[in-house]
Amino acid sequence: MKLVTTAALAAGAALLAIVPAEAQTAWKPTRPVEFVVTSGAGGGTDVFARTVQAAITKHELIPTSVVVSNKGGGSGVEGFVYGTGAKGDPHKVIFGTNNAWTLPMVAKVNWKVGELTPVAIMAFDEFMLWVKQDAPYKTAADLVAAAREKPGAIRMGGSQTHDTDQTLTMLIQRAAGVRFNYIPYRGGGEVGVQLAGGHIEASTNNPSESIGGWRGGQVRPVCVFRREPLPQGGKVTETQGWSDVPTCASQGVAVEEFRMPRTVFLPPGAPAAAQAYWGEVFRKVSETPEWQDYVQRTSQSGRFIGSDEMRGIVQAEESATREIFAAEGWLAN
Repeated sequence: MKLVTTAALAAGAALLAIVPAEAQTAWKPTRPVEFVVTSGAGGGTDVFARTVQAAITKHELIPTSVVVSNKGGGSGVEGFVYGTGAKGDPHKVIFGTNNAWTLPMVAKVNWKVGELTPVAIMAFDEFMLWVKQDAPYKTAADLVAAAREKPGAIRMGGSQTHDTDQTLTMLIQRAAGVRFNYIPYRGGGEVGVQLAGGHIEASTNNPSESIGGWRGGQVRPVCVFRREPLPQGGKVTETQGWSDVPTCASQGVAVEEFRMPRTVFLPPGAPAAAQAYWGEVFRKVSETPEWQDYVQRTSQSGRFIGSDEMRGIVQAEESATREIFAAEGWLAN
């Protein structure tokens, strides 16, 4: 995989080298821009896109206006179908996650991620293993031991079917040699409510989706799926903050890292000059106070990744995800 990625990047660099520098940077929007959001209003991707829109508007980073369109039907399929249908149009910018490559694996759709024009990865959503505050499981190891003792009895809540949360649940099962009863819900907010109410025993929610329940003493995180704990920050409860949550690997769950990228694409066939233009705009957005506040407020890991590096990450993630989906029998094609 490393050799293929390196060769692809080298070929891309060679192609850019023969394009005059002014041609690579000459493009800019000449009419209102549409941010195509592959989720419903109020969802994580919607908040992501509107934060970018606000930063662009406040700092006058582009010469035209921006309108946000929510097209979240089919778990985001609607947005990608709409975006890919605007082939070559750099005035439509598609906001998503890893759904850009997971959806074509589990549904009959008219696009592949390799056809989209990569722009940037802006941040990564972290994932944690959560239990009810008064649950008998004090650590992730305790939860795994209970699942091992009663296969299929522990209810694990997550957002959607054959999506990120269920993928992580499958990885936990593989790593620990246990089996959970996965219960899908419409979104992370609903998952948090169900856990707080005791209708499920555990969940794989993002920090931002369960921070209210943790602060209110209803739920608590037992581990985070990172190679190291989250950076030092303020307290969430009276005594603990995100940096106090141990890694899942240190708790005996051998899933070292699992994160969901916040991705930005242009439609297929978008001009290289437009790709470069938008890459620079999003880099500037990542440096604004509005973006830094958003990352901190949502407990994400902010890291700007440009189109070349993004292409390699997408290829690697798509390959790894396909292997998991194939093993679970989820592939539609």
